[in-house]
Amino acid sequence: MRRLIFALSAIAVSLCAKTFTLEQVMSAPFPSDMTAAPGGKAVAWVLNERGARNIWYAAAPDFKGVRLTSWTADDGQDVGELQFLPDGKSVVFVRGGDLEDAANADPNPASNPAGVSQDVWVATPGSAPRKVGSGHSPAVSKTGKIAFIKSGQVWAEGGSGPLVVNRSGVSAEALRWSPDGSKLAFVSNRGSHGFVEVYDFATKSVSYMDPSVDHDQEPVWSPDGKQIAFVRVFQVADGVRGIKRSSSEPWAIRVANVADGTAKQLFTADAGPGSAFSSVVMENQLFWSPDGRIVFPWEKDGWRHLYSIAASTETTRGAVTPLTPGDFEVEHVSFSDDGREAIFSSNQNDIDRRHIWRVSVTGGAARQVTSGQELEWSPVEVTGGLAFLHSDVRRPARAAVLIGGAEHDLAPETIPAEFPLDSLVVPQQVIYSSGDGLQIHGQLFLPSDLKAGEKRPAIVFMHGGPRRQMLLGWHSMDYYNNAYAMNQYLVSQGYIVFSINYRSGIGYGLNFREATNFGAAGASEFSDVEGAGLYLRSRADVDGARIGLWGGSYGGYLTALGLSRASDLFKAGVDFHGVHDWNLERPLTGPVPGSAVAEAERETAAEVQFESSPLASVKTWRSPVLLIHGDDDRNVAFANTVQLVAALRKQGVDFEQMILPDEIHGFLLHRSWLKTYAAAADFFRRKL
Repeated sequence: MRRLIFALSAIAVSLCAKTFTLEQVMSAPFPSDMTAAPGGKAVAWVLNERGARNIWYAAAPDFKGVRLTSWTADDGQDVGELQFLPDGKSVVFVRGGDLEDAANADPNPASNPAGVSQDVWVATPGSAPRKVGSGHSPAVSKTGKIAFIKSGQVWAEGGSGPLVVNRSGVSAEALRWSPDGSKLAFVSNRGSHGFVEVYDFATKSVSYMDPSVDHDQEPVWSPDGKQIAFVRVFQVADGVRGIKRSSSEPWAIRVANVADGTAKQLFTADAGPGSAFSSVVMENQLFWSPDGRIVFPWEKDGWRHLYSIAASTETTRGAVTPLTPGDFEVEHVSFSDDGREAIFSSNQNDIDRRHIWRVSVTGGAARQVTSGQELEWSPVEVTGGLAFLHSDVRRPARAAVLIGGAEHDLAPETIPAEFPLDSLVVPQQVIYSSGDGLQIHGQLFLPSDLKAGEKRPAIVFMHGGPRRQMLLGWHSMDYYNNAYAMNQYLVSQGYIVFSINYRSGIGYGLNFREATNFGAAGASEFSDVEGAGLYLRSRADVDGARIGLWGGSYGGYLTALGLSRASDLFKAGVDFHGVHDWNLERPLTGPVPGSAVAEAERETAAEVQFESSPLASVKTWRSPVLLIHGDDDRNVAFANTVQLVAALRKQGVDFEQMILPDEIHGFLLHRSWLKTYAAAADFFRRKL
């Protein structure tokens, strides 16, 4: 009998050779914040190793990664906002706090009784890190001065108080040093409007650059320090929240004289597509090149691209040069050390991946730097080549350099031996039709042991944002890097997984992102979710009676929407911190109250928002759901889950909950991801 048990166990092990644990598939570290030193002689980046976040550094010529800091605990303290000091060795960074929204109180997801803080640090090879002061958003001058923001005020290293004392309700943003380090420009955010201010260290005085009732942002200095260009986003009385393909008041670029604050309008976006400002991933949305051209993003042709214009242009309709034309999106942008080329990632000719390109700021054909089955993003120029982050379908994100045609990873030893590289499956690109005929891209994960004629349970995954795009490989963002790991784990457990890029996401152009009646204006994305379920049910390898949903944030919203509206199609779901009533998330602004017409418009808009919410259709919700939410969520109000639980109880729907005290929206603790993903997998095992 013992021999038989041993033999059966051996067979079971053989049949499950492709399985692995959640801990294993989530063991690889995640890199972010790739930053180059002046002159490109070194790079630095953040590496999150199972919740312990540290600064890594690599210098020319060998670019071998070394650790600059040595925090070891999964304590939920984020690290980011890297900048080099002029020596090219020392790195300024922020540890702690909410790096997504500094106005919030510092998150403490580990519930440390002693509390936590957000601080600016400097790390140098061979030395212990030193603390500069409490705050965030550091800016380093070419002379080595460090400025930062603390409690909405501007501070400088070594100062006993803020440089500028703002009144209550005013906060500083976007610190920008003048080329000679004698002045500091910044945005003064005043809620209803925003100014560009300049602090003069010699005179200890503040001046304003062409103040108005509008929102001025993204200041950038001219190379000679005599002018500042900035983006002006005009006030618009839109009323009801809706799509942003265009604006009634197109945004503009203004150039101000620092000496007296007077300005001219250099550029005004054309009316129509692109007249609502849309940003790329870039240190500053404006770049002033040494030869006098200003580079900026614009969606004039319905795709997010780079353009440039001569700063000397005297008319608001001056000649604008398109730098990256075509049906694709520019995402991560940096510039060559001499300022004459833009270096960027895009999905040109490969819509569900990212590759790196270069183009002159004066125009001309862009040159492709990377290609193939990998994904590459966050490029920066280094001595002899480029550094960037990259991944593929099996190998997770890593920091790398490409010099002279040779590519190598900067810290390959950080990938743990237990990471299940050879056990991961290759997702397939699938394009299906939504209920209204819109073409939707997705990635289909099939179990490696799937046999002909076999039917498996299936799960639809929906990203959050919704301004996101899932890709054919490990993702460039930590939240979706984790989601990709979870999808691979679910596949290893026998499910067919379908990750969909529903309308209102990025990567497919302006009209797709700003889809008609999306989200709170009508939930048109539900057609894409339902279409995914119908596509799976039509497949010969899917058990149509066992299709589930899971997603986080906006993906949690769509999970709840799918379960409430289509419980006959979707039999179970896991909803991470989803929106359940849009009126909790999108308080209506618009017309000033007072008239019967204005109040009627508000009431109608509130009805539309509620009808676009899962709570509006809770009476047809029958499928079981697992609700997961951190109660210090700063993105989606915790009240969404509170209200949904009450409604599900009243309706008698089978639900389970996992609440994480003091955890925020994008969980900061590695163990929070492991705990919640394990609960989700167990829930699907029991319900599907």
